[in-house]
Amino acid sequence: MIKVGLIYTSTTPELIELVEREVKKQLGEDVELYSLQDPSILADVREAGYVTTAPAARLISMYMEAAQAGCDAMLNLCSSVGEVADSVQDVARYIGVPIVRVDEEMCREAVRKGVRIGVMATLPTTLEPTKGTICRVARECGKAVELVDCLVDGAFGLDQEQFKARMTEMAATIADKVDVIVFAQGSMAYCEEYIAEKFGKVVVSSPRFGAAELKKALIAKGTL
Repeated sequence: MIKVGLIYTSTTPELIELVEREVKKQLGEDVELYSLQDPSILADVREAGYVTTAPAARLISMYMEAAQAGCDAMLNLCSSVGEVADSVQDVARYIGVPIVRVDEEMCREAVRKGVRIGVMATLPTTLEPTKGTICRVARECGKAVELVDCLVDGAFGLDQEQFKARMTEMAATIADKVDVIVFAQGSMAYCEEYIAEKFGKVVVSSPRFGAAELKKALIAKGTL
């Protein structure tokens, strides 16, 4: 049986449900899911405004815990700390437990689909790393892109209906300026189809892309 680690910082029931559904869609209902959560990581990053030593170290400890628990691969589910995952990829390859960033392939898809890319996030600490990833993959693809920020202020912690209303309100401010809208946080994903239909834009969110990349990593490893 395949066992995968799901590495969360702060999370929501909606995000957990979405991620588990997408992973099972890719790997089958019998996949074993080993979930780890540490909300203090994102809390510390939010307070400092960037990833500092202590939360980075705690996140790396979570990767190692998942590896020691026998996971075949793991999915890093927080875009605010994606660079921490990048920093340990050599170790991941050495121990044979790939770490997949949930957001990287989403960012590549955004670059493939358009030139003017709107980036929506409820936290500045997620907005900036996502923009950095988009710029990096655009460079790797040899493509120039234009980024449009959309900080959905006050949306963090709202219930589903309030959150959807706030997302709609803010998406309206950028829709006519962009070709593609990127949801920087996986917890936004349940609004993806709604916003896409309402504004007639390509909208991408990370859980489905992350799950597909997780499957690719397991195939490349020889586990699938």
